[in-house]
Amino acid sequence: MAAPKRGRSASAQSKPGRTLALILIAIVALTGGMFLSGHTTPRLGIDLAGGTSITLEAKADQGSAINKANMDTAVDIMNRRVNGLGVSEAEVQTQGDRNIIVNIPKGTNSKEARDQVGTTAKLYFRPVLAQEATGSAAATSPSPSASGSSTASPSPSASKSGSTGEKATSSSSPSASATSQGRAVTDALKADSTPSASASASSSASPSAPATGGTDTSSSEAKLQAQYAALDCSKKAQRTTAGEGAKPADTTLGCGEISGVWYKYLLGPAAVDGTEVKKAQAVFDTQTAAGWQVTMTFNGKGSKKFADITAQLAKNTQPQNEFGIVLDGEVVSSPYVSSSITGGNAQISGSFTQDEAQNLANMLSYGALPLSFQEQSVTTVTAALGGDQLHAGLLAGAIGLLLVVIYLVAYYRGLSLVAMASLLVSGILTYVLMALLGPAIGFALNLPAVCGAIVAIGITADSFIVYFERIRDEIREGRSLRPAVERAWPRARRTILVSDFVSFLAAAVLFTVTVGKVQGFAFTLGLTTVLDVVVVFFFTKPLMTLLARRKFFASGSKWSGLDPKSLGAKPPLRRTRRSGPVETKEA
Repeated sequence: MAAPKRGRSASAQSKPGRTLALILIAIVALTGGMFLSGHTTPRLGIDLAGGTSITLEAKADQGSAINKANMDTAVDIMNRRVNGLGVSEAEVQTQGDRNIIVNIPKGTNSKEARDQVGTTAKLYFRPVLAQEATGSAAATSPSPSASGSSTASPSPSASKSGSTGEKATSSSSPSASATSQGRAVTDALKADSTPSASASASSSASPSAPATGGTDTSSSEAKLQAQYAALDCSKKAQRTTAGEGAKPADTTLGCGEISGVWYKYLLGPAAVDGTEVKKAQAVFDTQTAAGWQVTMTFNGKGSKKFADITAQLAKNTQPQNEFGIVLDGEVVSSPYVSSSITGGNAQISGSFTQDEAQNLANMLSYGALPLSFQEQSVTTVTAALGGDQLHAGLLAGAIGLLLVVIYLVAYYRGLSLVAMASLLVSGILTYVLMALLGPAIGFALNLPAVCGAIVAIGITADSFIVYFERIRDEIREGRSLRPAVERAWPRARRTILVSDFVSFLAAAVLFTVTVGKVQGFAFTLGLTTVLDVVVVFFFTKPLMTLLARRKFFASGSKWSGLDPKSLGAKPPLRRTRRSGPVETKEA
C-alpha cells in the first residue's frame, strides 16, 4: 500500500510546471480579453472621475404621504432603475425629509438616468375616443391608425385573426360635417367614456371645424371639449400639461408621436393599471421583422381586465377599437384590436429602437414610485478632490509595498523573489479583473475600493509568510529542502484557507449590510482574497517545488534564506534497528 502512495506523490510533485503553465495561460487569456473589449482601465467612481449629482424633491400629489417608508421605497426603486441602466457605484440617498440625492459617475448616460430616475412610470391602458394629428403636419399626415407602427397581440404562439396585423387605413377625411371635432368629442363624452360608443363619433375630426357642443353638454364636458380643440401636441409646453392631474377614472387628454408626427387623443377611463403588469422586457422580433418590442405579462387580475377591454374594443370601428397605452401622460402606442386578447401576454410595438424598448421595459419592470419628484438641481461633480486623494492613496500604497519588499529581502533573501513574483501575479489578475468587471457588471473603482486593494497586499503577503515559515520549521528539524517544501505545504495550506475564509466572510457580510461606497471596499477585499487563494495554490506552491530542485536553494545557500546553519537546524536523527529484546541485568 505504501508504494502506490509514494508513486502518486512523486507524480504530483513532478508536474509543477503544468500548474504554472495553466495560470500563465489564464493570465494571458484574461489580458487578451481586456484588450479585445477595449476596456483597458477600470471604471472610476464619481469620487475619482466626477459625474452628475441630481437633487429631487418629493411631491405629495399622488395621494401618498411624504414619510420615511415612502421615501425609503423610492430610494430602493431608484437604485434598481439606475443599476438597470448599467450604472454602478451610483449613490441614491435621502437628504432631509423631502429630498433625494442621486450621484451618477462620469462615463454613463446621465441624461438617460435623469429621465428615468425620478419618473413615476404610471402606465394605464385607456380606450381611444377621438384622435387627430396636430401642428403643421395635421393637414397632410395620415391618421395614426394607418401607420401600422403599433400593434397589440397575444403570445407569439397564438393565432387570433387580426390581432397582430397592420392597422386598417382610415377612410374619414377632414370636413365640416356632423362628425366635426366638437360633435365627435361631445358624442364620445355622452357615451360615458366606454369603448362601446357609437360609430358616428369614431372618425377623426377636422382640425378646421369649429367646436360646436350641444346645449345639453355639461360644463365638464364643454371644458374638456374646449381643451381638446385647443390642444396642439406639436408644442412641448402643451404636451407636458395635457391630461395633467387626471385620475385613472377620469376621461382625459394625451399626446403621442408616430413617425415624427404628434397626435392628440381623447382617452376614456383607465381599463387596466400598469401595476397589473407582472413582467416587461425588450425583445427583437426576428419572425415578422417588426423590430424591437416590449413584451408584457399580466397578473391574474390584469389578464382578465385586458381580455375584457379588448373584447369590447373589437366591436367598435376606428379609432374607437384602439386603446392608448399611456405612460406618464404620453401615449406611447395606440394599437387597434380586432378580437379579444387572452392569455395574459401582449406586445407593445412602436418602431422602437433598442434603447427605447429597453428603457420602457426598465421603467415598467421596476414599478412606479410611491411619490412624484420634481428635479430641483443638476450639478456636475469634479474629480479634483478625489484625484488628489487617489494620488495620496496610491502613494501610501506604493510606500507600504516598498516597505514590504524591503522586509522580505532583508529577512527572506532569495525567497523574497518568490514573494515578489506572487505579488506581481496577484496584482496583474486584480487589475485585469477590475477592468473586465466594469463593462460586465458595472463595477466602478472608488476610493474605498482602492483602500481594499491596498489592504489586500498585506493579506497576500501573510499567506507567503505562513508557507515560508512552515518550510523553515521543517529545515530546522533537520530535513532537506525538497521534502521540507512538500511536508510544509499541508500545514500551511490549512492555515491559509482558514485565514482567507475569515477575511472573505467579513467582506461578504460588509458587502451585504452596507450601501454605497463601503460596498466598493468590501467587493475589492473579497475579490483579492479569492485571488490570494488562487495565486498561492497555482503559482507560489508550484514555483517553490521547482526552486527546491535548484542547487542555489537546495544546497542551503546563505543568500537563499534557507541556510540550515542560520536557521539553527538540528542534525538529522539516526536510529539503529534492534536485533531483539534487551534483557534486564540483575543487580
